[in-house]
Amino acid sequence: MEPPCRCGWVDLAKPYYVAYHDEEWGVPVHDDRRHFEFLILEGAQAGLSWDTILRKRDGYRQGFADFDPAVVARYGVAEVEALRLNPAIVRNRLKIESAIRNARVFLAIQEQFGSFDAYVWRFVDGRPRINSWKTWQEIPTSTPQSDALSKDLIKRGMNFVGTTIIQAHMQATGLVMDHTLDCFRYTQLA
Repeated sequence: MEPPCRCGWVDLAKPYYVAYHDEEWGVPVHDDRRHFEFLILEGAQAGLSWDTILRKRDGYRQGFADFDPAVVARYGVAEVEALRLNPAIVRNRLKIESAIRNARVFLAIQEQFGSFDAYVWRFVDGRPRINSWKTWQEIPTSTPQSDALSKDLIKRGMNFVGTTIIQAHMQATGLVMDHTLDCFRYTQLA
């Protein structure tokens, strides 16, 4: 039996990459902790490969309290220093401090909108934007929706949330469905 066709960016030699594509990428997320997880991971990826972040995901899960924004928001100097010494994550001080700052803003957004999920889905009118790309090279790295969400998050005080990072977040959490037309997940998610 022939293996299913997947998006061209998937490294088929890496089972964790295939699993991420097949089981997570583009699936609509409505859980705030999951949104927070992807905000941390996407911010950490800036300037690095997604492969690096996927390999360090468990380290992030442990270092960032299983992605609980209420716990991360209370991190102080001791936690920052412990994370800076943790080889299981990207040990960039700015990215670590950004995750803590972003946790605080995340909580403020939850308070204002009832949930981060309610806030973020407004940027796509409450339903996934289904695209029809033939190849992964056609997929844009930013859109008017990622521009708008990025600007709003920055205005609220988040950082490491530029439009390219936010586009990746929107793709990962299913606000945007960017599987290519030939990918077996396209028909399942569209």
